[in-house]
Amino acid sequence: MITFGEWLPDQPDLNNAGVTVANNVVPAANGYRSFPSFVSFSNAATARIRGMFAAKSASGNVSLFAGDDGKLYKFNQGTSNLDDVSKSGSPAYDLAGPERWRFSQFGTKVIAAGGTGEELQVFDVGTDSAFSNLGGSPPKADYIAVVRDQVWTANIDEGSGRVPNKVRWSAINNEASWTIGTDQADSQVIPDAGAITGLVGGERAVILMERAIAVAYYVGSPLIYEINRVETQRGCPFPDSIANVGGDVFYLARDGFYRFSGNQSIPIGAEKVDKFFFKDFDEAKVEKMSCAADPEAQLVAWSYVSNNATADTPDKILVYNYAINRWSIIEQECELLAPLFTPAYTLEDLDNLAANIDSLPAPLDSALYKGGQYFFGGSKDKKLHGFTGTVLAGTIETSEFTLTKNRHTLVTRTVPYFKDGSVTMQIGSRDRQDDATSFDTASSLTDEGFCQHRVQGRFHRARMNITGNWSFAQGLDMEGQTIGRR
Repeated sequence: MITFGEWLPDQPDLNNAGVTVANNVVPAANGYRSFPSFVSFSNAATARIRGMFAAKSASGNVSLFAGDDGKLYKFNQGTSNLDDVSKSGSPAYDLAGPERWRFSQFGTKVIAAGGTGEELQVFDVGTDSAFSNLGGSPPKADYIAVVRDQVWTANIDEGSGRVPNKVRWSAINNEASWTIGTDQADSQVIPDAGAITGLVGGERAVILMERAIAVAYYVGSPLIYEINRVETQRGCPFPDSIANVGGDVFYLARDGFYRFSGNQSIPIGAEKVDKFFFKDFDEAKVEKMSCAADPEAQLVAWSYVSNNATADTPDKILVYNYAINRWSIIEQECELLAPLFTPAYTLEDLDNLAANIDSLPAPLDSALYKGGQYFFGGSKDKKLHGFTGTVLAGTIETSEFTLTKNRHTLVTRTVPYFKDGSVTMQIGSRDRQDDATSFDTASSLTDEGFCQHRVQGRFHRARMNITGNWSFAQGLDMEGQTIGRR
């Protein structure tokens, strides 16, 4: 059996150790799994959504927030509306250019940073009905995170202009106390590494910069945090290419994709997808890139505008399975990727969501309707979306090979191995390496379980097209006969 190996678009098609096409599928250990379509579950915001966040209260209730150029919203599952919960004023905010909303939860408080043109916003999920300016005179900031029991900001404006290489953090256990020297509130400039492009919290702070990566560890007074540059050979010049799972941070550098473990960066895309990505990526629209992790599926995904896109909307999603170190690609428009939790739906809420069961954006057993359940989502067309719809049709294509060395071969049949759904098979062939590959007409399964072909050439490859509610694609067998040297 020819087992579907890992997707290796950076390698030559001939005798490639993996597959040359893995579209609308996600990597698995011995093949590829299906991936659901991207479906909306909210009504529209006023403008393009620039940030999303799911927060949980102490009782486990979920609140789903989003923000656009001029408003912050809270999702109402009863009406599917994005209710305006902005601070008072019209417009309440004025994000522009590449600015985005970034959120963190500190206890019951959701804190939102909208860039250095906006005051930090706060919303208590237990009591508030609208956001308001965070007290204590915090800086305006591009990035926000919670480190241990303090709120951190990075790439900030303290009132006298932007300081792109500075971090500042609040007092211990008080998000509204920012006076330097009080209860270990402090700040620090990190020189000679360019602007800060990302901030990841937890027990330590990981600070991604244009030309370095620094890690901050709590050491107590008088230093409070010891900040060391542990990665000096490269940095992250792409601010929205960052996601974290536990202690690992995934990001895009100038020379490819990396996984930072706290001590060093490990290449994950070299000789696999890096060359493909930079050739396909429209860097002029880098501000439209987004990245998010799906820890339940052990995936990290990057959405981006490709050079083939017909608009400014990201049209492709590069997917990495960090458990098995394999890649695939999804062809799907997605303006913003985000990991989400959902509020619980009642039967009455489902009535408001769709006119009938067939019109629901996901099956009834989907995590979309279960309160507190994790699901992978994002936004498009000013609406919240989830990857919860029907299964996408997948395409997997083997590398090119010769059935008989230096001989022409007539391929007569293939036997595909898959689970659920429907499959058609195609054979691609050519006589010389400088010829274009020509594929035959897609062949369906016979009653005996094989697909019939009559394709001759010196070099062959096989393409599986899998549709319906399929779950797994493993590989194929191929039969053929030698017919001569030319």
